[in-house]
Amino acid sequence: MAPADKNSKRDEEIDENLKRVFRESLEEDVPDRFKDLLAQLKQQTEQQGSSNEK
Repeated sequence: MAPADKNSKRDEEIDENLKRVFRESLEEDVPDRFKDLLAQLKQQTEQQGSSNEK
């Protein structure tokens, strides 16, 4: 096998692995702790917005 063929094969394997890892990360659920933090931030923002309207 020529060196260019080896590099091409290696590049294909790297591409496939990166795509797989990225795809898996997109499919992961958001941890409950992050959901709780987002809810707290939303609540704080809403409270600040309502106090600024007074």
